[in-house]
Amino acid sequence: MRTKAPVGKTAKDAQQTKSLKPGKKTVKKNTRRAAWDEIEEGFKKLQKSQDEAWAAIRETQQAHKETEKAMKEAHESIFGLNKARDEAWAAIRETQKNIGGLGNTLGSIVEHLLTPGLPKKFKMLGFSFNRIVSYKFEEGVYAQIDGMLENGEQAVAVEVKTTLRREDIDKHLLRMEKIRKHADEHHDKRKFMGAMAATIIDDNTRNYALDRGLFVIEPSGDDVKVTKPEGEVKVW
Repeated sequence: MRTKAPVGKTAKDAQQTKSLKPGKKTVKKNTRRAAWDEIEEGFKKLQKSQDEAWAAIRETQQAHKETEKAMKEAHESIFGLNKARDEAWAAIRETQKNIGGLGNTLGSIVEHLLTPGLPKKFKMLGFSFNRIVSYKFEEGVYAQIDGMLENGEQAVAVEVKTTLRREDIDKHLLRMEKIRKHADEHHDKRKFMGAMAATIIDDNTRNYALDRGLFVIEPSGDDVKVTKPEGEVKVW
């Protein structure tokens, strides 16, 4: 009896058989590749994080340097302001010192300009004074008079200023009270009147003095003029 020979596999069957075999090598290759890609991606992220961290550190360092620079500039500015302030105060003190000396000089000049011709000016207003002197009372009552026009019965205390101000007038009114007190203590029965003399007098200040019964003496061209209050002259 004849045995049947095994049927040979066709090319198609061989292809199917081959395709049914598990592809272990291919799977292993893809898995390794995926793992490596993940590792590589992780390194990239880590590198990026490090770069960002270093960038932040550099920005912080730069900000710190700028802060230090700003603080240094602020310190130098404050030091400069303090120095400028000290220099300004020194200049002010020097100016005040100079002005004080100048004021005394001007006061002396004004006294010499205004006082010599006053007896004649007052005579035109009906007052007769035979002399003009300066006084300084220190016995119990302190008062300094730049010029005192006198006769046996009357006297006019003249206060001389470069520029006349209201406070100067108020002080002279108080001075007149002291003069009266000193006269009473020394049995001086004369009637005392007051006058303000200055090279610079504005209208309001002039009227302020006149309204309080004081004479006003001021330059007029190459001469001086004496203005009498419109009302009564105040007498102490």
